[in-house]
Amino acid sequence: MRTSKALIVWPLLAVALLGGCAGTPAAPPAPEALTVQVLQTLPHDTSAFTEGLEFSGTTLYESRGLSGESALTAGPAGRAPATRVALPSPLFAEGITILGPKLWQLTWQDGFAIERDAKTLAELRRVPFGGEGWGLCHQASGRLVMSNGSSKLTFRDPQTFAVTGSVDVGVDQLNELECVGDTVYANVWKTGTILRIDARSGQITGRIDASGLRTPVDPGEDVLNGIAAIPGTDEFLVTGKLWPSMFRVKFVPAKTGHAQNGT
Repeated sequence: MRTSKALIVWPLLAVALLGGCAGTPAAPPAPEALTVQVLQTLPHDTSAFTEGLEFSGTTLYESRGLSGESALTAGPAGRAPATRVALPSPLFAEGITILGPKLWQLTWQDGFAIERDAKTLAELRRVPFGGEGWGLCHQASGRLVMSNGSSKLTFRDPQTFAVTGSVDVGVDQLNELECVGDTVYANVWKTGTILRIDARSGQITGRIDASGLRTPVDPGEDVLNGIAAIPGTDEFLVTGKLWPSMFRVKFVPAKTGHAQNGT
Protein backbone atom coordinates (compact mmCIF):
# COMPACT_ATOMS: atom_id res chain seq x y z
CA MET A 1 0.00 0.00 0.00
CA ARG A 2 2.93 2.37 0.68
CA THR A 3 4.19 1.83 -2.85
CA SER A 4 0.80 2.38 -4.45
CA LYS A 5 0.23 5.58 -2.44
CA ALA A 6 3.63 6.90 -3.44
CA LEU A 7 2.89 6.17 -7.07
CA ILE A 8 -0.33 8.15 -6.76
CA VAL A 9 1.23 11.11 -4.87
CA TRP A 10 4.20 11.74 -7.20
CA PRO A 11 2.13 12.14 -10.38
CA LEU A 12 -0.23 14.49 -8.53
CA LEU A 13 2.74 16.54 -7.27
CA ALA A 14 4.19 16.72 -10.76
CA VAL A 15 0.87 17.93 -12.15
CA ALA A 16 0.65 20.59 -9.43
CA LEU A 17 4.17 21.80 -10.15
CA LEU A 18 3.53 21.93 -13.89
CA GLY A 19 0.26 23.73 -13.29
CA GLY A 20 2.05 26.33 -11.17
CA CYS A 21 4.62 26.90 -13.91
CA ALA A 22 1.95 27.23 -16.56
CA GLY A 23 0.13 29.83 -14.47
CA THR A 24 3.21 32.09 -14.02
CA PRO A 25 2.88 35.16 -16.24
CA ALA A 26 5.69 35.77 -18.69
CA ALA A 27 7.96 38.73 -17.98
CA PRO A 28 7.17 41.75 -20.16
CA PRO A 29 9.60 42.37 -23.02
CA ALA A 30 12.42 44.82 -22.42
CA PRO A 31 11.69 48.38 -23.58
CA GLU A 32 12.81 49.15 -27.12
CA ALA A 33 15.94 51.32 -27.27
CA LEU A 34 15.27 54.37 -29.43
CA THR A 35 16.93 57.64 -30.33
CA VAL A 36 15.95 60.81 -32.21
CA GLN A 37 16.38 61.45 -35.91
CA VAL A 38 16.45 65.21 -36.41
CA LEU A 39 14.56 66.36 -39.50
CA GLN A 40 14.48 70.11 -38.92
CA THR A 41 15.66 72.72 -36.42
CA LEU A 42 13.38 75.64 -35.58
CA PRO A 43 13.94 78.70 -33.36
CA HIS A 44 12.56 78.70 -29.82
CA ASP A 45 12.12 81.63 -27.45
CA THR A 46 14.98 81.47 -24.94
CA SER A 47 12.77 83.12 -22.31
CA ALA A 48 10.28 80.24 -22.46
CA PHE A 49 10.57 77.92 -19.44
CA THR A 50 8.70 75.17 -21.28
CA GLU A 51 6.26 73.12 -19.20
CA GLY A 52 3.72 72.02 -21.81
CA LEU A 53 3.79 71.72 -25.59
CA GLU A 54 0.94 70.55 -27.85
CA PHE A 55 -0.35 70.98 -31.38
CA SER A 56 -3.97 71.49 -32.32
CA GLY A 57 -4.07 71.48 -36.11
CA THR A 58 -1.20 73.72 -37.19
CA THR A 59 -1.25 75.80 -34.01
CA LEU A 60 1.43 75.12 -31.42
CA TYR A 61 0.47 75.84 -27.81
CA GLU A 62 3.18 76.32 -25.19
CA SER A 63 2.77 76.63 -21.43
CA ARG A 64 5.61 78.57 -19.81
CA GLY A 65 6.45 78.24 -16.12
CA LEU A 66 8.16 80.17 -13.33
CA SER A 67 6.39 82.22 -10.70
CA GLY A 68 5.77 85.74 -11.95
CA GLU A 69 6.70 84.80 -15.51
CA SER A 70 4.15 82.11 -16.34
CA ALA A 71 2.23 82.41 -19.61
CA LEU A 72 0.39 80.50 -22.31
CA THR A 73 1.08 81.13 -26.00
CA ALA A 74 -0.38 79.92 -29.30
CA GLY A 75 0.79 80.32 -32.87
CA PRO A 76 2.83 78.75 -35.69
CA ALA A 77 5.81 76.61 -34.66
CA GLY A 78 9.11 78.44 -34.92
CA ARG A 79 7.53 81.89 -35.16
CA ALA A 80 6.37 84.55 -32.71
CA PRO A 81 3.09 83.49 -31.07
CA ALA A 82 -0.12 85.02 -32.35
CA THR A 83 -1.78 84.91 -28.92
CA ARG A 84 -0.35 85.17 -25.43
CA VAL A 85 -1.84 85.42 -21.95
CA ALA A 86 0.05 85.86 -18.70
CA LEU A 87 -0.81 84.09 -15.46
CA PRO A 88 -1.04 86.34 -12.42
CA SER A 89 1.82 86.05 -9.94
CA PRO A 90 2.60 83.86 -8.05
CA LEU A 91 0.96 81.15 -10.21
CA PHE A 92 3.38 78.64 -11.76
CA ALA A 93 2.07 77.20 -15.06
CA GLU A 94 2.62 73.56 -15.97
CA GLY A 95 1.28 71.07 -18.57
CA ILE A 96 -1.51 71.71 -21.07
CA THR A 97 -3.82 69.82 -23.39
CA ILE A 98 -6.38 70.94 -25.97
CA LEU A 99 -9.81 69.29 -26.26
CA GLY A 100 -11.64 70.87 -29.18
CA PRO A 101 -12.75 74.36 -28.14
CA LYS A 102 -11.38 73.99 -24.61
CA LEU A 103 -7.89 73.87 -23.14
CA TRP A 104 -6.76 72.61 -19.74
CA GLN A 105 -3.68 74.12 -18.08
CA LEU A 106 -2.16 72.80 -14.86
CA THR A 107 -0.57 74.82 -12.12
CA TRP A 108 2.35 73.36 -10.18
CA GLN A 109 1.67 73.77 -6.46
CA ASP A 110 -1.25 76.19 -6.60
CA GLY A 111 -3.85 73.45 -6.25
CA PHE A 112 -6.01 73.95 -9.34
CA ALA A 113 -6.27 73.47 -13.09
CA ILE A 114 -7.42 76.25 -15.39
CA GLU A 115 -9.96 75.59 -18.15
CA ARG A 116 -9.56 78.04 -21.06
CA ASP A 117 -11.05 78.93 -24.40
CA ALA A 118 -8.65 77.30 -26.88
CA LYS A 119 -9.01 80.13 -29.41
CA THR A 120 -8.69 83.21 -27.21
CA LEU A 121 -6.88 81.52 -24.27
CA ALA A 122 -9.28 83.32 -21.94
CA GLU A 123 -9.77 81.71 -18.54
CA LEU A 124 -13.18 80.06 -18.10
CA ARG A 125 -12.93 78.46 -14.66
CA ARG A 126 -10.60 76.95 -12.09
CA VAL A 127 -10.97 73.39 -10.79
CA PRO A 128 -9.15 72.31 -7.61
CA PHE A 129 -7.11 69.12 -7.38
CA GLY A 130 -4.84 67.58 -4.75
CA GLY A 131 -1.07 67.36 -5.00
CA GLU A 132 1.20 68.83 -7.66
CA GLY A 133 0.56 69.30 -11.37
CA TRP A 134 3.33 68.51 -13.88
CA GLY A 135 2.33 67.10 -17.28
CA LEU A 136 -1.01 66.71 -19.06
CA CYS A 137 -2.33 65.15 -22.27
CA HIS A 138 -5.56 63.53 -23.51
CA GLN A 139 -6.45 60.31 -25.29
CA ALA A 140 -8.86 59.85 -28.21
CA SER A 141 -11.63 59.01 -25.74
CA GLY A 142 -11.13 62.44 -24.19
CA ARG A 143 -9.71 60.95 -20.99
CA LEU A 144 -7.05 63.20 -19.46
CA VAL A 145 -3.69 61.76 -18.41
CA MET A 146 -1.74 63.68 -15.78
CA SER A 147 1.67 63.40 -14.10
CA ASN A 148 2.66 64.86 -10.72
CA GLY A 149 6.40 64.21 -10.57
CA SER A 150 6.00 60.68 -9.23
CA SER A 151 5.99 57.35 -11.09
CA LYS A 152 2.20 57.46 -11.44
CA LEU A 153 -0.03 58.51 -14.34
CA THR A 154 -3.46 59.65 -13.16
CA PHE A 155 -6.55 59.54 -15.38
CA ARG A 156 -9.10 62.34 -15.08
CA ASP A 157 -12.53 63.16 -16.43
CA PRO A 158 -12.26 65.85 -19.16
CA GLN A 159 -15.32 67.73 -17.88
CA THR A 160 -15.01 67.58 -14.09
CA PHE A 161 -11.28 66.86 -13.73
CA ALA A 162 -12.19 64.12 -11.24
CA VAL A 163 -9.81 61.17 -10.87
CA THR A 164 -11.03 58.06 -12.71
CA GLY A 165 -8.00 55.76 -12.27
CA SER A 166 -4.22 55.50 -12.38
CA VAL A 167 -1.27 53.30 -13.35
CA ASP A 168 2.23 53.12 -11.89
CA VAL A 169 5.00 53.23 -14.48
CA GLY A 170 7.83 52.39 -12.09
CA VAL A 171 10.02 55.37 -13.01
CA ASP A 172 9.91 58.48 -10.86
CA GLN A 173 9.68 62.15 -11.92
CA LEU A 174 7.47 61.75 -14.98
CA ASN A 175 7.07 65.25 -16.34
CA GLU A 176 5.65 66.69 -19.59
CA LEU A 177 3.34 64.27 -21.42
CA GLU A 178 2.10 63.65 -24.95
CA CYS A 179 -0.70 61.19 -25.81
CA VAL A 180 -0.82 59.31 -29.11
CA GLY A 181 -3.61 56.73 -29.11
CA ASP A 182 -3.09 54.42 -26.12
CA THR A 183 0.56 55.48 -25.90
CA VAL A 184 1.87 58.18 -23.59
CA TYR A 185 5.26 59.78 -24.15
CA ALA A 186 6.76 61.22 -20.96
CA ASN A 187 9.82 63.37 -20.37
CA VAL A 188 11.76 62.27 -17.30
CA TRP A 189 12.80 65.34 -15.35
CA LYS A 190 16.52 66.21 -15.23
CA THR A 191 17.34 63.66 -17.94
CA GLY A 192 17.51 63.44 -21.71
CA THR A 193 15.14 60.46 -21.64
CA ILE A 194 11.61 60.22 -23.05
CA LEU A 195 9.62 57.12 -22.08
CA ARG A 196 7.06 55.47 -24.35
CA ILE A 197 4.35 54.03 -22.11
CA ASP A 198 1.33 51.80 -22.67
CA ALA A 199 -1.31 53.77 -20.77
CA ARG A 200 -3.51 50.68 -20.32
CA SER A 201 -0.90 48.77 -18.30
CA GLY A 202 1.71 51.36 -17.34
CA GLN A 203 4.34 49.24 -19.07
CA ILE A 204 7.31 51.09 -20.55
CA THR A 205 7.59 49.91 -24.16
CA GLY A 206 10.40 52.20 -25.26
CA ARG A 207 13.19 54.40 -23.92
CA ILE A 208 14.13 57.28 -26.20
CA ASP A 209 17.59 58.78 -25.73
CA ALA A 210 17.23 62.45 -26.68
CA SER A 211 20.32 63.57 -24.76
CA GLY A 212 22.22 64.29 -27.98
CA LEU A 213 19.74 66.91 -29.19
CA ARG A 214 21.53 69.79 -27.60
CA THR A 215 24.66 70.39 -25.57
CA PRO A 216 23.97 73.45 -23.42
CA VAL A 217 26.25 76.37 -24.23
CA ASP A 218 24.62 78.78 -21.80
CA PRO A 219 24.68 77.96 -18.07
CA GLY A 220 21.16 79.41 -17.85
CA GLU A 221 19.68 76.70 -20.08
CA ASP A 222 17.61 74.04 -18.38
CA VAL A 223 16.56 70.47 -19.13
CA LEU A 224 14.74 68.75 -21.97
CA ASN A 225 11.01 69.28 -21.48
CA GLY A 226 8.40 69.64 -24.18
CA ILE A 227 7.13 67.07 -26.66
CA ALA A 228 4.31 67.58 -29.17
CA ALA A 229 3.08 65.06 -31.74
CA ILE A 230 2.77 66.67 -35.18
CA PRO A 231 -0.76 65.89 -36.46
CA GLY A 232 -1.01 63.57 -39.46
CA THR A 233 2.60 62.36 -39.15
CA ASP A 234 4.80 60.06 -37.09
CA GLU A 235 6.94 63.04 -36.15
CA PHE A 236 7.30 65.11 -32.98
CA LEU A 237 8.45 68.55 -31.99
CA VAL A 238 10.82 68.45 -29.01
CA THR A 239 12.43 71.24 -27.01
CA GLY A 240 13.62 72.18 -23.53
CA LYS A 241 13.32 74.89 -20.90
CA LEU A 242 15.00 78.10 -22.14
CA TRP A 243 16.39 76.33 -25.21
CA PRO A 244 17.08 78.44 -28.33
CA SER A 245 15.88 75.64 -30.62
CA MET A 246 13.04 73.20 -31.20
CA PHE A 247 13.62 70.00 -33.14
CA ARG A 248 11.28 68.20 -35.54
CA VAL A 249 12.20 64.56 -35.03
CA LYS A 250 11.31 60.93 -35.55
CA PHE A 251 11.92 58.27 -32.93
CA VAL A 252 14.03 55.53 -34.51
CA PRO A 253 15.86 52.39 -33.30
CA ALA A 254 19.02 53.35 -31.44
CA LYS A 255 21.25 51.31 -33.75
CA THR A 256 20.58 53.80 -36.57
CA GLY A 257 22.22 56.54 -34.51
CA HIS A 258 21.59 60.27 -34.54
CA ALA A 259 20.90 61.95 -37.85
CA GLN A 260 22.35 65.29 -38.82
CA ASN A 261 20.21 68.34 -38.17
CA GLY A 262 18.05 69.52 -41.02
CA THR A 263 17.33 73.13 -41.88
